[in-house]
Amino acid sequence: HVQLVESGGGSVQAGGSLMLTCAASGFTAFMGWFRQFPGKEREGVATLDATDGTTYYADSEKGRFTISREKLKDILYLQKDSLKPEDTAMYYCAASYSPGVEKAPLDPSPYAFWGQGTQVTVS
Repeated sequence: HVQLVESGGGSVQAGGSLMLTCAASGFTAFMGWFRQFPGKEREGVATLDATDGTTYYADSEKGRFTISREKLKDILYLQKDSLKPEDTAMYYCAASYSPGVEKAPLDPSPYAFWGQGTQVTVS
């Protein structure tokens, strides 16, 4: 069982930046960041294959968001730049042990462990 605790959300003006942090009790093969807009399904933003460091991004976020990890402390980061009002959402950190995640790494279905979420509001 993996415990995940997100932090770093908040309110920011359009064009600004935020760094989200996910403190994990351990790392699994795949870790990632997802977001959920009100009334919508959760969607993948950026994920990372912890075995080889390969990263995956939603097409709409390439160049603006960067996922990274601090191995020794089991911390996952999401650097968010050039924020837009449409980035306003609840952001979640997630972890997966499931085989085959790499086939659809941004699909939230195989991610079994989730944090409580951190709200990001861009105005």
